[in-house]
Amino acid sequence: MKAFRLDELEAERAANEGAYLQFLRERNMSVGLYALNAGEHDPQRPHNQDEVYFVVSGRAAITVGMETTQVARGSVVYVPAGVAHKFHHISEDLRVLVVFSPPES
Repeated sequence: MKAFRLDELEAERAANEGAYLQFLRERNMSVGLYALNAGEHDPQRPHNQDEVYFVVSGRAAITVGMETTQVARGSVVYVPAGVAHKFHHISEDLRVLVVFSPPES
């Protein structure tokens, strides 16, 4: 078993001064913590993997393809591989668990 605590993951991500921390990588998936602060720009480009976002905290909008929705704590969003997507209008610091399948390269 592998178990993680969000507060420890957030501290490790912050210590590495990056927006993204991959903390689990297995044969069929990888998982990371993504952080964007209020007002920040999301620099993402489409990925070659399917993604699931689980919003741990914060508030923002996300556009996936041509659809936009508001997200907050507890929101879950699926993004198919190759589809353009971005968080925007980030009104509260955003912390998101990201699951890639297959694992992010």
